[in-house]
Amino acid sequence: MARPFLPALFAASLALLSSAGTVRAGESWFSGDWYLTVGAAAITAPRYEGARKHLFSVEPMISFGRAGPEARFSSRNDNISIGFFDTGAFRAGATGKIVMPRDEGDSPDLAGLDPVRFGAEVGGFVEVYPTDWLRLRGELRRGIRAHDGIVGDVAADAFIDVAPTVRISGGPRLSFATAEYFDAYYGVDAAESVASGLSVYEPGSGLRAVGAGGAVTWNATDKVTTSLFGEYSRLMGPAAASSLVNERGSRNQLMFGLSATYRFDFSL
Repeated sequence: MARPFLPALFAASLALLSSAGTVRAGESWFSGDWYLTVGAAAITAPRYEGARKHLFSVEPMISFGRAGPEARFSSRNDNISIGFFDTGAFRAGATGKIVMPRDEGDSPDLAGLDPVRFGAEVGGFVEVYPTDWLRLRGELRRGIRAHDGIVGDVAADAFIDVAPTVRISGGPRLSFATAEYFDAYYGVDAAESVASGLSVYEPGSGLRAVGAGGAVTWNATDKVTTSLFGEYSRLMGPAAASSLVNERGSRNQLMFGLSATYRFDFSL
């Protein structure tokens, strides 16, 4: 249960780095207004990508950085991002995420398969707001250490404030990847087939999943934010054709949870 804490620390570190560019001449790097957001999310999700069985976990949430303009819209699916260009209707920059290790300790289904190592994905993102209530976002990331593939995510989120403190959002999702990614997570070579009992499978590149997600966010106070969220995705292409999914897992992936955070504001 200690693994989910690492992405939280990574998120805090990148938030800190992304704020460095707002320091004014003559000020120390630490001068100015800062925020620290802490909380937790209770989540039920598949034990691994492609799993049939689910796992309940409680994950910490940490964000730390320099105070600035509030984003028009953000989703829990967004990876940590640093914007380099922002016109209001268009935003682009760098993005990254931590990739947690995966091995047979996560599920007996994975016994005999090569583990996925701890690593990261780094790349870029683009956001477009064609209207005041719709955001389109795309990310393209390259794996480091965990896998050598390229992964892309595309999402469209419509959002509406049904009350001054309550926002409902949701929309479709699409993901694709190259063969190197699928080989790390879904491939089964001859040696792994003997050790695991799964059929040999050599994946190519293609669509990974399609689905939809949504959330209801309530700003209980100016410091406390809670959210009820859910995501459904159906594995496609090389992922759906994998012997791991067909013989032990499921193409249908469902995740839902509840989160709460508290923001501390302070100046240095």
